[in-house]
Amino acid sequence: MSDQSQLPPDGGAANPPPDGDAYKAPGLDESIREVGQAGRATVDSAKHTLRSLRRLASFEFALARSAFGRALAWSGVAIVFGASAWLLLAGTLIALMQRWGLSWFHSLLITSVLSLAVTGYAIWRVSFFFRHTGMHATRRQLARLGLFDEPHDDDPEGRDDETERTR
Repeated sequence: MSDQSQLPPDGGAANPPPDGDAYKAPGLDESIREVGQAGRATVDSAKHTLRSLRRLASFEFALARSAFGRALAWSGVAIVFGASAWLLLAGTLIALMQRWGLSWFHSLLITSVLSLAVTGYAIWRVSFFFRHTGMHATRRQLARLGLFDEPHDDDPEGRDDETERTR
């Protein structure tokens, strides 16, 4: 909100208060009531903020729990695929390539490269789901409130700690 929106319509020229009884300042009890109402509004706002932050953390924990379960499931898929089914399939592929006339070296190399490609895909999926366990939205909101500030590279206090550790 700009300061101009609070100016009187005559362009900002303040009218002097009228003399005498026409102008009355609010009473002490009315001022205390207004301050009390503002305090209650502030407390209500703080309660609402904390409630929203609690909900956010709850949702983040649920997301992290779900992501952790999915990451474990994909890890299990990668282990089962790499340890059992792939061994049987690799043996079959090697025998087939031998029948086509490829050497043992080429047959083993092709199946190894294929195995590494599937393993790389599984690792990528695991890392994708593990990123959801970081609770990034909650950290951002706590940092906005000044409750959870992570040290930054440009933070002079963070650099002092690093230089003391390296000595």
